[in-house]
Amino acid sequence: MKPVLFCLALAAGLAGCATPQSRINASPAVYARLTPAQQQLIREGKVALGFDAAMVKLALGDPDRIRERTDASGTTEIWSYVTYEMDDGMPLYRGYYHRYNYGFSDPFYPYYLGYPARREYEHFRVVLKDGAVISIERELP
Repeated sequence: MKPVLFCLALAAGLAGCATPQSRINASPAVYARLTPAQQQLIREGKVALGFDAAMVKLALGDPDRIRERTDASGTTEIWSYVTYEMDDGMPLYRGYYHRYNYGFSDPFYPYYLGYPARREYEHFRVVLKDGAVISIERELP
């Protein structure tokens, strides 16, 4: 019975990070320092040019991938948000916390890793330079 309760508590904790409001509740000091316009964007799950990394995480959560790019203008950090879907387009999963196995030995966790026909695509990208957002790319419907 204890393993079931642990799994339920873990699932509830992970799901709690899935919305802007739950991330705001977890980081009230970061949210409190923002202007009302910035707070509104974050509540809507949106980012804007000039946001810092903490603000992006409040709005969108942790990125699935972080890459660093260096070119003639300097070094930037590229945050990618990825969606996994079946070959027919049905979403399997979107989000950061399923990229790790968390030490579970269950071969079906995370469930989409064993799905042979899964596709992966980047649906959102944020580029940061010197700790601030300088570029936002998103996939249009």
